[in-house]
Amino acid sequence: MIFLRRLLLLSLVLSLPVLLPNSGFAQAPSAKVLRAGAATSNITPPLGERVIGGFAPFPSTNIHDELHARCLVLDNGETKLAIVICDNLGIRKDVYTEVRELVGQETDLSPENILLAATHTHSATPSSSETYRPLLVRRIADCIRRANQNLEPAKIGWSSVDEPSEVFNRRWYVTDPELTRNPFGGVDKVRMNPPRGSKVLIKPAGPIDPEVSFISVQTTEGRPLALLGNYSLHYVGGVNRGEVSSDYFGIFSNRIGELIGAKEHYSHPPFVGMMSNGTSGDINNINFPNPGKKRYERYEKMTEVAEKVAQKVKSAYEKVEYHDWVPLGLANRDLTLKVRKPDTTMQAYFKEVLSKSDDAEKFHRYETNYAGRVQNLLDGPDEITIPLQAVRIGDLGIAAIPFETFVEIGLEIKEKSPFGDAFTIELANDYNGYLPTPEQHKLGGYETWMGTNKVEFNASVKITETILELMQELKE
Repeated sequence: MIFLRRLLLLSLVLSLPVLLPNSGFAQAPSAKVLRAGAATSNITPPLGERVIGGFAPFPSTNIHDELHARCLVLDNGETKLAIVICDNLGIRKDVYTEVRELVGQETDLSPENILLAATHTHSATPSSSETYRPLLVRRIADCIRRANQNLEPAKIGWSSVDEPSEVFNRRWYVTDPELTRNPFGGVDKVRMNPPRGSKVLIKPAGPIDPEVSFISVQTTEGRPLALLGNYSLHYVGGVNRGEVSSDYFGIFSNRIGELIGAKEHYSHPPFVGMMSNGTSGDINNINFPNPGKKRYERYEKMTEVAEKVAQKVKSAYEKVEYHDWVPLGLANRDLTLKVRKPDTTMQAYFKEVLSKSDDAEKFHRYETNYAGRVQNLLDGPDEITIPLQAVRIGDLGIAAIPFETFVEIGLEIKEKSPFGDAFTIELANDYNGYLPTPEQHKLGGYETWMGTNKVEFNASVKITETILELMQELKE
């Protein structure tokens, strides 16, 4: 009996694992790995599609430079997310929904973990046309698929640098009331894009944000994989009529790779540069009191802007601190907003406007255009639901807002964000017109007009609160 007990004890001892220093049982869990992949897809529309961005669209007749979707996918082993920037004026939610559905069917990437945004080039065509839409959807989805397939071990860092010389508030107080007439038969307190170098200029109606934020991604060996920039500047323009162009966003995306030496590393997949639009709803690159050079050659000014911004990013690029792994997160929330509606007085006014003969004197050059816009709002839904989104990359927070967002909103998000750094990508996941603050609504001006702005006066307050709540959720 004693012999049997000893034999049983011996067998139990022999069956236990030996805890040697190099055994798999005793090793610490393997280190976390960050992977990243990037890709571009050509989304140039067919010739003949209407170039939009002004009050009178016209057919495209030439492609000055190709339009692209540019995608960065990040995967830290716990969360995988994608950021996609598209050369377009603004893309509607239903188009993005089709993209998400394809990605969900064809990859392991969750459709909810994708941030999709337009740059707001005014030299592009509508995303919803019968001819262009299927191509656009397919090519954006393919861009995400390719970036996802290109995942490899990587490191990531972020930083920022100021470039104040190309950002100016475009809303001005002026002394001449003729300049502040509006299409509704009234007079505003401020004017968008007043005469340059004029004596009637008093002061700008709001601030600027000169910060160029950027995210840099490299392989673990230090080869540049991608760089995503963000600048609160509207499109620059200066193109030939009928030509399609990506504006300064595309020029920066190509130029930054050259400046940081990415082009010296022949690799497949190649480096991807990206530029997203920050909060530029009331910002452009015109120095109204001191306009300087009176005439630029076509494409000259947008190239100058892109070069300045790229050079500034290059100067900060060398000092970026990289991380082999960072927490990733993405949070979404829908927000319902009331739609602005014309009261009976405004309806009567526009009824009178539309009854005028073609040669009758107009109170405002665009009063007929706004008669149509206001009628569309009257006939449309009483509420809209918008998608809001926040992204976490380490101690960096990114807000995604589906409007042409006033710079004050972006500055407030940066100030109140729970993260060490933050920026906003506007025109993200949908396109819903301009988003002024309540204070700017009181001043009037183009961006606040009913039809240019479509949602309740307090919308920016609700949106900012929601974005900050989403960021706080990601931080915890």
